[in-house]
Amino acid sequence: MGSTAVVPPKYRQVYEALLREIVSGRVIPGGRLPSEADLVQQFGASRITVARALNELQLAGLIERRAGSGSFVAQKSGATSRALSFGVLIPDFGDVEIFTAVARGLMDPAGGPPHGLVWGAVAETTEGQEIEARQLCAQYVARQVDGVFFAPLEHAPTRLAVNRSVAGTLGDAGIPLVLLDRSIEPYPARGHHDLVALDNRRAGALVTAHLLAQGCRRPVFVGLPGAASSVDARAAGFRDAVLHAGLDPASTQVWRDDPADGGRVARLLKTSAPDGFVCASDHMAAILMRTLLQQQVRIPEDVRMVGIDDVSYAGLLPVPLTTLRQPCREIGAAAVAALRERVARPDLPPRDIMLHGMLVVRESCGASRKQAQASAK
Repeated sequence: MGSTAVVPPKYRQVYEALLREIVSGRVIPGGRLPSEADLVQQFGASRITVARALNELQLAGLIERRAGSGSFVAQKSGATSRALSFGVLIPDFGDVEIFTAVARGLMDPAGGPPHGLVWGAVAETTEGQEIEARQLCAQYVARQVDGVFFAPLEHAPTRLAVNRSVAGTLGDAGIPLVLLDRSIEPYPARGHHDLVALDNRRAGALVTAHLLAQGCRRPVFVGLPGAASSVDARAAGFRDAVLHAGLDPASTQVWRDDPADGGRVARLLKTSAPDGFVCASDHMAAILMRTLLQQQVRIPEDVRMVGIDDVSYAGLLPVPLTTLRQPCREIGAAAVAALRERVARPDLPPRDIMLHGMLVVRESCGASRKQAQASAK
């Protein structure tokens, strides 16, 4: 079977592109966005599609649409010279979809006093992300921001050194730091910074328990080597669920390899004969699904599959993916509250602020249509 490209809906592509323009500062508050006609031409989309993307931005409070004038980036109401200014350091913002939704939470004062956000450019390479992280850190120190939201690098060869350098530089400058999604230190080590994230260990346990409830007895956890501490936590949750179910650990496996490598996947299927896959993320699940379908492995008839995140294309994959939805916007809002409190009370002990996700049942796990429909309500 040929490969199937994973592409989000067209309106979502327009939405994400415009959101990147806004959060990067390329279009300033009060600045005018391109007209609907220009966006139709730019994206090769219908006017209805473009209007839907603009509607979503308006509902999120990011733009204002004025009849006869166009669409404008929303002004921060009530801002004063005393409003706090926070730097945002998310090196892989353009690569990890959940951070787009987290960003909306960071921009929302949620009933509190207004704050300003300072954003940097998004690098396209791992090496560029390492350089960008150090440069943005230096810029935030020079600008004397009141605090920084930081999503530590993953996969980069020198990620640990870069992440520690960023944290150390900000700490030396007296700038408080709140981590998003992942810790700086490898799991299960704990650094001395506040962390706001999905409860990743519980998430790994929950999706695994669901897969086991569908009859799987030889599940395999799939994640890339060198991934963030959040992936290690999800793998730990996988092990928790396996032990709680009374399965022989020898019949299960944590596989840290490339799911796009057909030869390696074929060897895994032959040596371990898994009947289910718990993927560290929906992105991993999408890649593995394509590889399995190319090898004529049926999902869910031959193997069942679950992911974590509920990205926009999860329900559009060749086999719609069962996954755990992250409360992304709420994570962003909680991070703002945590950083405000950290600014006001710098001597507070470090905190892990963990939010729960919601299981979304679709066809990939082998659940009945009735179960999937109940989950969608």
